[in-house]
Amino acid sequence: MSIRDAFKQSFISNFAAADIGVLDIAVVLFITLLLSLYLFFIYRFLTRKTFYNKNFNISLSAMALITAAIIVTIQSSIVVSLGMVGALSIVRFRTAVKDPLDLVFLFWAISIGIICGAGLYLVAAALSVTVTLVLWFLNALPVAKAPLLLLVQADSAARESALLAAITPYSRYFHVKSRSVRRDALDIVIEVRARQEAELLQAVCALDGVRSASLLAHDGEVTF
Repeated sequence: MSIRDAFKQSFISNFAAADIGVLDIAVVLFITLLLSLYLFFIYRFLTRKTFYNKNFNISLSAMALITAAIIVTIQSSIVVSLGMVGALSIVRFRTAVKDPLDLVFLFWAISIGIICGAGLYLVAAALSVTVTLVLWFLNALPVAKAPLLLLVQADSAARESALLAAITPYSRYFHVKSRSVRRDALDIVIEVRARQEAELLQAVCALDGVRSASLLAHDGEVTF
């Protein structure tokens, strides 16, 4: 037997397929399923006031199970693990993530699958509880109220100074976002933090030359 054959035989014997029983696989998938269902309900609860994508939520649970199965398979044989690395390296995800918080849940689902696949169930459970508490605490923190958008149509650009003077007593902050001037019209959008919203609209509508005024709320970024 040559040195090459001896090295090859030693390598194969050291990385032979491990004996993973059906019971072990069932335990891994069952615990992963429980944690993935927990993740499913947590995602649904935290996104109750925003855009909720049920298909994305279902994919989180499925991703945890699939990842756990991959980790179990990788542990069984070095040859299979190398084949999976090569196969998974060609996968490309093109779906855009609309909410940055979705990235947290995405990595959370993958982590559950990896940790449960490695048999560290207590770590996976502790991770899930800790992340839930952190998300709940940060979500409960009060944030600044988003400013309103005041849309005003007037008959002349000369009305802008009077308009800004009328806004001042009813607002803590205002900033002109855009203005469109025509020969006989002025369309202006003002970002405003109003103390008394109804009174503000009444004061603006009472100005000479103001044709219409609208006060809109938005879900964009908050200006501090």
